[in-house]
Amino acid sequence: MFSELLKNVVNHHARNLPFVVYRKPKEQIVRAILQEDSEVHYVKDFTETGFVFAPFDSQEPAVLISSDSICSENYVQQSKTTARAQGSVHIDTSQKEFHINLVKKGIAQIRQDEFKKVVLSRKVKTDCKTTPVDLFLKLLDTYGNAFCYLWYHPKVGTWLGATPEILLKIENQQFTTMSLAGTQKYVENEVPQWGNKELDEQQLVTDYISNALRDSVSDLNIGERESIRAGDLWHLRTKLTGRIEKGSLTKVIQSLHPTPAVCGMPMDATKKFILAKENYNREFYTGFLGELNFKSEKDRSSNSRNQENRAYRSIKNTTTLFVNLRCMQLKKTIAHIYVGGGVTQDSEAEKEWEETVAKSKTMLRAFTTD
Repeated sequence: MFSELLKNVVNHHARNLPFVVYRKPKEQIVRAILQEDSEVHYVKDFTETGFVFAPFDSQEPAVLISSDSICSENYVQQSKTTARAQGSVHIDTSQKEFHINLVKKGIAQIRQDEFKKVVLSRKVKTDCKTTPVDLFLKLLDTYGNAFCYLWYHPKVGTWLGATPEILLKIENQQFTTMSLAGTQKYVENEVPQWGNKELDEQQLVTDYISNALRDSVSDLNIGERESIRAGDLWHLRTKLTGRIEKGSLTKVIQSLHPTPAVCGMPMDATKKFILAKENYNREFYTGFLGELNFKSEKDRSSNSRNQENRAYRSIKNTTTLFVNLRCMQLKKTIAHIYVGGGVTQDSEAEKEWEETVAKSKTMLRAFTTD
C-alpha cells in the first residue's frame, strides 16, 4: 500500500538517512529509493547504479543515492487540486530591479556578440511550515505531467521539484533527449501562439543539442517541434532520438549538460557570465537527476504459460535523467525556490521578469490551500 511506502520514507527521514521518492510524468507509480548509511557517495564514471543528483556546475561532483532498498506503489490523487485551482500566490518584487538589470546586461553582451543566448535565474524565498512529505504529495496532486520528486541527504540538503524536461532517457542503447525552450501562460481553450523570440530560442537549443551529439551517437533523428503544457505554462519541445555506443554515457552526458536551455550558448562564455553575475549559487538547480543504470527483466514472449519463457527473457538496462527545473530547496523553515528564463537579442527585460514570476508559481502553489 502507498501508506506503507510513505511510512518507510518518513521513518528514513527521521533516522537522518538519505532517500529519494519520485513519480515519472503521466505515471501512477511512486518509487522510493532508500540508502542505509549516511555517507555521501559520488558518481565517478556513470557506470554506477542508483539515483544520481548532479549540480548545475559540471565541475562539481554528482551525488549518488545507493539503491540499498527500493519500493514502489501506485498513487491515487488524494484531492481535486489542479495547476489552476489554487489559492492566491504572493509575489515578492524585491528582486525585480536587480533581475531586470541582470537581463539588460545579458542582452548587451549578446548584442556585442559575446554569446547568442544566456539563461538567467533568481532565487525566491518563502516561509515553509509544511513537512517535506506533505509538499511532495501536493506536487503529486498538482503536476501529473511532470517528474515530481523529494530528495534528501543529511549532509547535502532537501530538494523537491516538478520538472517537465527530460535530459536523457536510455533503454539499452536507444536514447531520447529533448530541446525545451520558450514559455507562455496557459489560457483555457486557447492554442498557444509563438513569436519569433520563442521560436528562435527553441531552435537555437535544438541545433546546439543535435550538433553536440553528432560525434557521440548514431542514427540521430530530430522530431517535429510541438507545444506541450506543464501546469499553467506552455513550452516548445523537440524530441531527438538515436543510438549510443556502449561505454559512451559519460561522453553523451558531458555533451548535453548544461544545455542551452539552462545555461546558454556558447556554454563556456555563458556559464562564466552566470557564475559571475547571478549573485547566488544555483547548486542543484538546472542540474539533473534520475535513475542511473537500472536493470529489469523484459519478457520477449507474450505467452506467460510457456514453460520455456525464461529462455526468452532479457535484461533491460535503463537510465532516465531529468533537468532539475521548477524546484525548491528547504532550509529549516524557509523554502528557496529557483526560477529562470532564456535571454536572446529579442528579449525584453520586463517580460523576462514576468516569465520568472509565472514559473515561480509552480512551486509557490505547493504552499497554498484549496
